[in-house]
Amino acid sequence: MAKVNFTAGRISDYKCESDKKQSFLWDAAAPGLGLRATALGTARSNEAIKAGIKPIPFDGKSYIFQAKLRGQAIRITIGSPSTWAIDAAQAEARRLKVLIDEGKDPRQVKSEQQDADNARREGREQAKIFAATTKIRKSITLGQVWPVYIDDRKVKSKWSAGHLHNHHKLADLGGNEKKRGEGLTKAAPLAPLMPLALTELTSERIAAWLTKESGDRPTNAAQSYRLLRAFIRWAAESPEYSEIIPDNAYTARIVRDAIPESHSKEGDCMQREQLSAWFKSVRNISNPVVSAYFQALLLTGARRRELSSLRWEDVDFQWNSLTIRDKVEGTRIIPLTPYVSNLLTSLSRRNEWVFSSPTAGDGRLTEPRIAHNQALEKAGLPHLTLHGLRRSFGTLCEWVEMPTGISAQIMGHKPSALAEKHYRRRPLDLLRVWHVKIESWMLEQAKVDFVPAQVGLPAVN
Repeated sequence: MAKVNFTAGRISDYKCESDKKQSFLWDAAAPGLGLRATALGTARSNEAIKAGIKPIPFDGKSYIFQAKLRGQAIRITIGSPSTWAIDAAQAEARRLKVLIDEGKDPRQVKSEQQDADNARREGREQAKIFAATTKIRKSITLGQVWPVYIDDRKVKSKWSAGHLHNHHKLADLGGNEKKRGEGLTKAAPLAPLMPLALTELTSERIAAWLTKESGDRPTNAAQSYRLLRAFIRWAAESPEYSEIIPDNAYTARIVRDAIPESHSKEGDCMQREQLSAWFKSVRNISNPVVSAYFQALLLTGARRRELSSLRWEDVDFQWNSLTIRDKVEGTRIIPLTPYVSNLLTSLSRRNEWVFSSPTAGDGRLTEPRIAHNQALEKAGLPHLTLHGLRRSFGTLCEWVEMPTGISAQIMGHKPSALAEKHYRRRPLDLLRVWHVKIESWMLEQAKVDFVPAQVGLPAVN
């Protein structure tokens, strides 16, 4: 069967072949997903028009899912394109494919779900309805409860956008076309656990999963384990799932021994003598947005996603301040230093984002690491991550003897001492004194000739 990538245009233009009762168009992204077009919808519409009745908006198209279960082909109707978005239909097809791979008949699962729905009052969530019946509760999978957990915790715990993104990213089943490059995406670390029933999340199973994932991607495995551990704690305290979560699921020694050790990145920090080569190479990047972004990362010590999320409304050129949306306090206000102000004023205001990108889906920079790696290579410098620029800011601040509390407040670190937490409220002007000092020192070490203009915009020589 020929397959194509589903788009709104292709879905809208597809018609049933004139000599057939129904025709099919198959999706290349989601296995088993197809679009069925029949001549019935057109015939009904024509009859209604002849009778002088306003036709019902039905074009005879529907999304369907087709696969083989134990050697027999089954076909399930998902719904009409008028009510199902393409990505929603693809997600439903992948969900049905997971059930097929587990040897379950989606029709039987749906029937059991409907039986449970009838037994509970209207409006209860699907996962809670499953939990009402002992037989069904024992078959509830991690993949079914994971979205319920996310919806519950993201509101009550006020998760940041990055933390929420990690819960989706690390549980992704893969198999989608890569946004960059060719081929399909790889399953994320938590994906192998998603088909497992909650009753199967034993310490032995978790330890085996950790051991396997740690060999290929230890950092992601450790992060995924922390998310899984938080989920198990939540499930153990939930009336719906507490009885089916195995005891000692993550506290057993076999699990603790399998957790990959965390190591600080040795060398992921710029030295004073490397500033000149780094600035020269980064300032020569042809894309002014990318160039300004890298320099602002180093000179503000901000997290990379904090800075890429900066909007023009967050920049106050009158009072020289930046409002950063961070993951600790929600927002923090830091000084807008002269050189960074000069960088920002030179950028075009193409949309709401300061560091905009016309080719990105949401209009802002998302993954500029390649450009930074190329700049490092041209400068003859060792590898340095974008987070390493933040680490470099904190380290280089010691050259100007900046108080630790001030650099931490600028960078958005959580207060680590009682006095810092409860008794230090530094005004923006005090932060500015030290922030301007470290910026001037870095530019001096980098041999960047910069003189802030007394009137109008700063200028770079």
